[in-house]
Amino acid sequence: MNLKYCGYSTKLLLALFLIFTIPGVGAADSLAGKVGDKRFSPYLSLDPKEACTKAYNAFVAASGHSAYATTFYSRVVDLYIICGTKLNAPSQKAAEDAALRNCQAGLKKWKVRTASGGCEIAASK
Repeated sequence: MNLKYCGYSTKLLLALFLIFTIPGVGAADSLAGKVGDKRFSPYLSLDPKEACTKAYNAFVAASGHSAYATTFYSRVVDLYIICGTKLNAPSQKAAEDAALRNCQAGLKKWKVRTASGGCEIAASK
């Protein structure tokens, strides 16, 4: 038996195998443009320059694990909204913890109390 073409066919099969399997290895879904687990709809200003609206848009655009925390909004009692984000954290849980801490730090910094009681995670991914 002549093994003249055996090496060529082995290389060809290996090349085809690599062509079809390698693209699937690094093709993890990006989280960019996705809201993820939305717990409630946060109040967002129509003004895209407003700080919490910018923070929410950055959260949606982030490609890694991220979270958006905010105070609930009551039109009757609350005149302001405090928010916090964590973008591209190592895990969803870490992003939620950091976003909640950022929001609570805003409440302490501006020495405000809300009728709703404090910050909650609005969405995370």
